[in-house]
Amino acid sequence: MYVTLITVAALWGAAVGLLVPRAAYRLSVEPEEPWRDRCPAGHVLAGPGRGWLGGPGRQACATTPSPYVAPLLTALACAALAAATGGPRPELAVWLLGAPFAVLLACVDARVHRLPDGLTLPLAAAVPLLLGGAELLPYEAGSWIHAVLGGLALGGAYLVLFWINPSGLGFGDVKLAVPLGAALGWYGWGVLFAGAFAGFLLGAVYGLGLMLLRRAGRSSAIPFGPFMLGGALLGLLFGAFTAVP
Repeated sequence: MYVTLITVAALWGAAVGLLVPRAAYRLSVEPEEPWRDRCPAGHVLAGPGRGWLGGPGRQACATTPSPYVAPLLTALACAALAAATGGPRPELAVWLLGAPFAVLLACVDARVHRLPDGLTLPLAAAVPLLLGGAELLPYEAGSWIHAVLGGLALGGAYLVLFWINPSGLGFGDVKLAVPLGAALGWYGWGVLFAGAFAGFLLGAVYGLGLMLLRRAGRSSAIPFGPFMLGGALLGLLFGAFTAVP
């Protein structure tokens, strides 16, 4: 059962991860620009969901030079979450549903330093709601109240940091902090702190590495979303592994 769960989670991640490259390509534009509706070769992106759903396309229409990186990352994240959860807990469904959106946000932010409202705001509402449903099911290992408070706490903390230094932190990061705080808060305040701290630590290590390689300076902007998401994943793995249903 345990191996089957991990395998199914990995296959799910690989399957939905195939949809990430096209969506990331379409969303990776500057704030004043419309979402892309054509491939690099100039062809209209057609298909289900008004062209949002679909693979990376043929070689001439490929929306990314590495179309299998996102599916691999999504599959690994889903498999790790299933392994850490250790069983069919209801919150695992929430993590598996959120994983492709996390990878999508990381891809977009890494490319254009942007976290679109069309992803962060629905996630801010969906994660607490889905966790509220998970708490009503048997074998859950978290607290919905803690999830809601965690989302408010981490979102509020990021908002204060944004007010203090708006040039060092984007408002998209503030909005992303709400669903991440809810997910981490599900397992308690210790996991929330660990996941948030891990995000800052990963970002600091990356920034320091760039400075040591002389590829960035102290004032250089880096996309912080991927590190927030990476830290949240580490926090969720720790929380899921140590939680008692």
